[in-house]
Amino acid sequence: MTVGIFRAAAVLAMMAALAGCIDHANDPVLLAIGVPVNPPAVAHSICMTDGNAMYDEARRQYQLRAQLTYYADADELEAETTARAAAHRQYVACLSGQGYRTLYAN
Repeated sequence: MTVGIFRAAAVLAMMAALAGCIDHANDPVLLAIGVPVNPPAVAHSICMTDGNAMYDEARRQYQLRAQLTYYADADELEAETTARAAAHRQYVACLSGQGYRTLYAN
């Protein structure tokens, strides 16, 4: 019984230690413009979900356009660039709707 408690405590300690290892170096700083709808962490997660959905949709649309134009060897770099740009536009538009502006540190 006590061995199980120590194992559970060890697992929780390891999870807590690894949680601090998440890289947030490239995350934008969210500047509140006016009165934000949600806290920054909530707005970021909502808008990241929207951006990821837009990325998937843009990739799918690119592949469909390539099939319709009989372009068998679709350019993977162009598909990736198009999808990333669409995802970024969706993320920024979503954050704007939430009452934030992004600031990227370079």
